[in-house]
Amino acid sequence: MKVLLLCLNAFEIMELSPFVDVMGWANDDFNCDIKVEICGFHQKISGTFGITIESNILIDHVDVNQYDALAIPGGFEEYGFYKEAYHEKTLNLIRSFHSLQKPIASVCVAAFPLAQSGILKNRKATTYHLRGGYKRKELENFGVDLGDEWLVVDENIITSSCPKTAPDVAFQLLEMLTSQEKCNQVKRAMGY
Repeated sequence: MKVLLLCLNAFEIMELSPFVDVMGWANDDFNCDIKVEICGFHQKISGTFGITIESNILIDHVDVNQYDALAIPGGFEEYGFYKEAYHEKTLNLIRSFHSLQKPIASVCVAAFPLAQSGILKNRKATTYHLRGGYKRKELENFGVDLGDEWLVVDENIITSSCPKTAPDVAFQLLEMLTSQEKCNQVKRAMGY
């Protein structure tokens, strides 16, 4: 199995790393054949706080049929997250995964490109909850049925409320790709 980890400009590091770690533990220690490939608009992807990573594949070269799930960390508006998050390439990629009913996992404000793509209309979802819940109100304007939970699963779509939830989202995605039993084994091994 392969997870496409879409890292958009200004992605948040804390929201990226749990996908790599959880799937890595599952692959290396629990015989789950899961690989993570980092995808970006450019070879070098600028994250928050001056951190840069390298992509394994550029968004222009992705064949959705080669992947079993899509994961998207959120990012910071002040660093330019929404420029790539709302780009038509991102929205089309999301729509392609959704049309095949493949799991799509998002952390925090990564719910916004999902909403912008149209896949959250009349679906239950959540997003960043602090600062008076202004991002939640914005998400609701996309026709989303706003959930109060930290993590919301609506069929194949996972959304969450803040960076703290990133490991929970990664574990939920692992469970969708394998089983609850396998997920619990990895959780215990990682101290959760």
